[in-house]
This record gives sequence, structure tokens and C-alpha cells, in this order.
Amino acid sequence: MTPVLAMLLCVLAFLATAVLAIFMARANRSTSIIYGMSLAVSAIAFATALTELFASALPADPPVFVLPLGLPWLGTHFRIDALAAFFLTVVDLGGVLASLYGLGYGRHEHAPQRVLPFFPIFLAGMNLVVLADDAFTFLLSWEFMSLASWALVMTHHREADNRRAGYLYIVMASFGTLSLLLAFGLLAGPAGSYDFAAIRAAGHSPPAAAITLVLLLLGAGSKAGLVPLHVWLPLAHPAAPSHVSALMSGVMTKVAVYGFIRVIFDLLGGPTWWSSMIVLTFGAGTAVMGILHALMEKDLKRLLAYSTIENIGVIFVSLGLALAFAANGMGLAAALALTAALFHVLNHSFFKGLLFFGAGAVLTATGERDMEKLGGLIHRMPFTSFAFLVGCVAISALPPLNGFASEWLAFQAILQSPDLPQWGLKIMVPAVGGLLALSAALAAACFVKVFGVTFLGRPRTPVADHAQEVDRFSLTAMYVLAAFCLLAGILPGFVIDSLAPVTLSLVGGKMPVQASEPWLSIVPIAESRSSYNGMLVFLFTVFSASFTAYLVHRFASRALRRAPAWDCGFLLADPATQYTADSFAQPIRRVFGTLAFRARERVDMPAPGDLRPARLVVETHDLIWDRLYIPIVGAVGFAAQKLNHLQFLTIRRYLGLVFLALIVLLLVLALWS
Repeated sequence: MTPVLAMLLCVLAFLATAVLAIFMARANRSTSIIYGMSLAVSAIAFATALTELFASALPADPPVFVLPLGLPWLGTHFRIDALAAFFLTVVDLGGVLASLYGLGYGRHEHAPQRVLPFFPIFLAGMNLVVLADDAFTFLLSWEFMSLASWALVMTHHREADNRRAGYLYIVMASFGTLSLLLAFGLLAGPAGSYDFAAIRAAGHSPPAAAITLVLLLLGAGSKAGLVPLHVWLPLAHPAAPSHVSALMSGVMTKVAVYGFIRVIFDLLGGPTWWSSMIVLTFGAGTAVMGILHALMEKDLKRLLAYSTIENIGVIFVSLGLALAFAANGMGLAAALALTAALFHVLNHSFFKGLLFFGAGAVLTATGERDMEKLGGLIHRMPFTSFAFLVGCVAISALPPLNGFASEWLAFQAILQSPDLPQWGLKIMVPAVGGLLALSAALAAACFVKVFGVTFLGRPRTPVADHAQEVDRFSLTAMYVLAAFCLLAGILPGFVIDSLAPVTLSLVGGKMPVQASEPWLSIVPIAESRSSYNGMLVFLFTVFSASFTAYLVHRFASRALRRAPAWDCGFLLADPATQYTADSFAQPIRRVFGTLAFRARERVDMPAPGDLRPARLVVETHDLIWDRLYIPIVGAVGFAAQKLNHLQFLTIRRYLGLVFLALIVLLLVLALWS
């Protein structure tokens, strides 16, 4: 059995699981059965994809599997090359762990009949997008994935915020699909060859390539969460159940990245240096704006969603660097940048899945997403707290965990920019590097806030005070991801070597073999320039911490002493005197708030004798929503009102409009050919 056929059978098994879920969604054991079947199918698909990824190191042209479905003259084409094998590995590993988490988390779901049928459909849709080898199958699978995820976002549709999130998501998803449809139509050209092999072989003029790039940034960028197309993501991801949020944030956004890479690096042909400047601009702006918005949030899941936007920006910065280097024939530097992007794709799926699982555990235990109603959970949920701490360290890009390894590679690629011949890139890339460094520092501050306010200190509400640890399935999923964060951080060379076939097929180069480096070090270019050893950093950290603990216990007092927490000299033992999420972010808000959020602080100070407490009111605005989307909504409403009379025309006028539309279409076709 070929790998493509095995993956298609897994997709068929996902769909069969969805059908079964429809009939038994209200049964007592439906959660265990559906998530158990999804886990088993995802595990088989993951093993198949991982095997194919390692097999893709052998020089061979992957076969195309064609089914007599879809368009009569085209059929449906499926193919697994090195790029598809890597993204299938990411998708199905996420499916395995989300299904495992769902075995425990799903027991607390109030409407399982709204989740269970669509969960395996969602997994099937993401697999089909990556398997597709023609434009029709790709777009059909893309829309299939979008509709399944929309249904999961609308699980709790009786809440007004969730209905708004679902509406905005489906509008942005439709806009993205339309952009991709236009992009593939442009790539197919007058001949109408929609299979990827024909598109790859055809030549594309510079204007067509430029328009395709813009359409891909709109289509794939809207699904990935590129600024300014990100507005749906902070609403939709938190609205879904937490294990679905982990899939949408950690996996579905990476399917969008796959679509961008597939078209721009594979189907479009040779890149141009100016196209990299566009991608770098979008990536850097997305990284900074995403983490600034995350810092202002106090809703735990919305904060994680904004953090996803920041990480998507990091990935697109690396992709922009890869385009710049590839356009100038710098194969090794292009391979380094593309490896950094793909490595961060994998790493983000690890730590963002872990953090959303942790947020789901907190939500299950307390019923709260507002961090200012939490606190002190490290004493009541110690296992969840430790796993969440690992995710916070990883996403903050601190060694020796995986987030540092991929971002370090991105910075190493930035350091190769002086060799670029274009002065525009020579000036722009260091500036982008500065923005990337700023976003990394803000990310560390953001997740200090998240962990400190949520898990440390004293409980701020009774629900936080009475929280209990979650089930073993949820904990197992979190600790597996925590282990992956550690392993990918201390053994990055093995991940880099496994990505070599992907970079070789896309940019014609690969990084040096890392497995042969002594002491498990990684050397991106040459040892005389830079190297990193995650294992030594990890061993040094463990030894230093253990030795310090030994010295403290050996030479200091062993007595356990408890004392009241310091309250700035006041004796009021009230949890309200602790730092809150808003107060932690106040210095950042005062530095960036006027420019980025139009932030305003207003103090409501009662008059003397008035017993009301003083209040600090903070107002922030999403400037992109206010200045871009609200005018668009107003323009659409105005146009709809003006065009409303068209529905009251006579039959003769309708026939005249149809004839006029036919004439216009024929003129367009004549000019096109």
C-alpha cells in the first residue's frame, strides 16, 4: 500500500468516525469512543507521515494518486512529497494529542453532540489540504476545513460573543477562499491547467507572480492570522472548546503556512528579491502587534490567540528571509531561513498546544478565563502548573527549550543579510531583526504575567480557592507536549536534519548535517561564526539548580517558616492588593499604548466624604478594526442600501442585466485569450 493511499484511508476513517458520532453523540460512552477512534486514526496517519518524511531523504519522484472525482477533465490528485510529509506529521501529531486530551476534557462538555461529529471532520479536512495536488481539490479541502472549524467555533452558539466570533470567522474564511481561488485561476492561465504539476511547469510573468503573492498573503494570511487580517482569530479561537482551540491555533494556522509555502516556493517558480520585502514587512508587523495585543489581555485564551499571531509573524519573517536569499542564489542561507521557519512551525504546535491544554484545564477546574479572577493555582493544580510553566518558558524563547532553538536560527539567518546585494534588503533586514528581538522580549514579559497572575500569589476568588487537579488524560497530553518542548530544545540537530529534504526540494540547498557535530551541537553555517548546544545548557541548568538546592539544605536552616506576604507596609491581607493583569501591563501600555491602541487612562476619584472607592478605568482600541474594518462594513451597508432597489425590477430589466453581464464576460474572455 502506498503512503498516499494509506493517508486517504485514514481520511475515510475520520469521516466514518464523524458519521458514527452523529448517531451516538448523546450516548453515555460517545466521548470515549469518538475521541478514542480519532486518536487511533491520527496515530496511524502520524506514523505514515513520519515514515514518509524520513523516506523523502531518498532521491525519488513521489507518485501522484488520481481519483475519478471532482471536475470531469481533471479528477482529484493527491501526492506526498517532503513538504507535505512534514506538515502531515504536524497535523496528525496534533490530532493524536488533541484526541487524547479530549478523552478527559470532553466529559465536561455540555453539548457533545455539537463537537463530536465535527472534530474528526476537522482533522480530515486538514489532512486533505496537505495531500491535495491540484487546485480544485486544494480549494475544496480548504473550504471543508474552514466549515468544520466554524461549526466547532459555534459549539456554544447561545452566547452572543460566540455567535459574533463565528460570523466574523466565516466572513474572513470566505474572503480567504475567494483570494485563493483567484490566485489559482491566475496560476492556471488561459489553458486552465489546475493540477500542480502543470502549474509548476508553466512559466509565470512577473506581474502574474506579484498578483499571486498578494492574493496568497490575503488568502493564506487571513487563515494564518497575519496583521491586518487577524481580527477573527482572537475571537474564534477562544470560543471553541480548548482542545479545538489548540488544533486551530497550533495546527490549522500551520496548514495556512503550508498553503503559502506550496504556492510561493514550489508552484510559482523562482522568487524575486522585492517579494521578500513584502513578506518581511507583514511578518515583522504581525509579530510586534500580536504580542502587544497579548500583553494587554486578561482573558487567558484570548491572550494565547494573540500570541499565535506573534508566532505567525516570526514564521513569515523567516519565510521572507528565505525568499530573499533564494532570489540571490544564496542556497545555504536560504536553507537556514527556511529551516528556521519550519522548525518554528513544529515548535509552535508543541508549546501552543500545551498552553491551550493548560488553559482548558484551568477553565475546567475554575470555570474562569479571566486571569484577574484566578491566582494561587500552583498549590491546587501543581501538575498543570508545572506543565504550563514549561510551555511559558518555551514560548518565551528561553534556553534550553525548543522556542529558543528555532528563533536562534532565525536570528542567525538575519546575520547573513550583509551578503545580500540589494541595499533595500541590507537596510530592511536588520530593522526587521530589531522588531523580532523586541517581540521576543515582550513575549517573555507577557508570559511572566500569564503564569504569575494565574498560578502564583493568592486566590482572588472562591472558584480559584477551591480548584482541583484535572483528569489523567488531560495531564498526559500536556506532559507529552512538555517532553517534546524539552527534546526539540536539547536535540535540535535531529529535527534540522529531518527538515533537509524539504529545504533541498524548495530552495535547492540544505543546512550542514548536524548529527555529526560533536556534543550534539548545532552549527548553522560554520563553527567559527556561531554554534549552540542545548544539551549542555540543559545539563548546566540542572546541575546549577541541584547544587544550589543542596547548598541551601546543607548549610541553611531546614525549618519551614511561614510569614504574611508583603503588602507594601499595609496590614490588609486582601487578594485585591496583588498585581493584576492590567497593572502588570501598565508600563508597556504607557510606552506603546498611544501609538498601538489609542489607550486612555481615566481616574474616577470620589469627592471628600464620598465613600465610593476610587477607580482606574483603562480604554484601549484595536486601531486596525476601527480604521479598516468599520469603514468597510459601513461602505458595504451603504452599497447594499443603494442596490436594494434591484430586487424590485421588472422581468424585462432583469433579462437586460443578464444580457449585459454575458456581454461583459465574453469581452473579458476575449481579452484574456
